[in-house]
Amino acid sequence: MKAPKIKDARYLGSGTTAAQLPGPALPEIAFAGRSNVGKSSLLNALVARKGLARTSKTPGHTDKINLFEIVTEAGDVVFGDLPGYGFAARSKTEIKSWGPMIEGYLMNRGSLRALVLLVDLRRGVQDDDDDLAEFWAQTKKPLVLVATKVDKVPKSQLKPALDKLRSAVDAKIIGFSSETGQGRDELWSAILGAIRA
Repeated sequence: MKAPKIKDARYLGSGTTAAQLPGPALPEIAFAGRSNVGKSSLLNALVARKGLARTSKTPGHTDKINLFEIVTEAGDVVFGDLPGYGFAARSKTEIKSWGPMIEGYLMNRGSLRALVLLVDLRRGVQDDDDDLAEFWAQTKKPLVLVATKVDKVPKSQLKPALDKLRSAVDAKIIGFSSETGQGRDELWSAILGAIRA
């Protein structure tokens, strides 16, 4: 299935608690992953907009939950961009506060339909990725694992690296490149399938 035509993509609002976020009105898809995994670049590539989600060379740039409304020919959806975890150039206190914020959003946001978990294909699934996947499993909602930066892996190593991920996590796995657009159609297909389920 081809990615739907994007009619509009706009920032809705940010917050660190449910009360600070705009109320749920549309199906939502959460995007999570380690700091510097390429989350903002993926979101921008997914909606074909360069500056929707702000990218930064500094890991840990996103420190709130950011919501974006995406209007497509196939239906409307909200993307929830979560703060990266793992290494980040932030204070330990600040990073610790992200845990309850992310967990609260994932467990209590009734409009959430799926979690898209990003991992850098070159590094594979890390312990904190595993922890988040296990935490999300409580919701019984779909998990989509996206292996980012596939364009940085030699072609001969791509299939073995993706197969290794498939044996590590019980989830749909999509190889994605924000540079080339590889995986964009497949990810959109998973997103639309989740919001229509």
